[in-house]
Amino acid sequence: MPNKLFSWERGRQKSGYDKMLLCRIFAPFKLDAYLIKFPQGSEIKPHTDKVRTGKHFRLNIVLKHAEEGGEFICDNPIINYHRVKLFRPDIEQHQVSKIEKGSRYILSIGWIKK
Repeated sequence: MPNKLFSWERGRQKSGYDKMLLCRIFAPFKLDAYLIKFPQGSEIKPHTDKVRTGKHFRLNIVLKHAEEGGEFICDNPIINYHRVKLFRPDIEQHQVSKIEKGSRYILSIGWIKK
């Protein structure tokens, strides 16, 4: 893990976004924090993020909105304010619309509650 800290890598969805691992903790519970950048043209298609056990929560804080596009879409978020999104990625389908102009940056913190 140390070689992944503070370095950019492609996002899992292979949709044009990049992520930087800021923190990862395994005990007493799993937690991670990423800086995520969405350049123009990137998007995340509808999906869920399954976990083996527990309940997965993710808090996304929008640091910079795109000029056009880049909207977070989730049918049943726990919190959905302009800059703060809290949701269950393991059970709620979610996506980010295509960035049409500009770029979008978020701080994403996730944890699994047993």
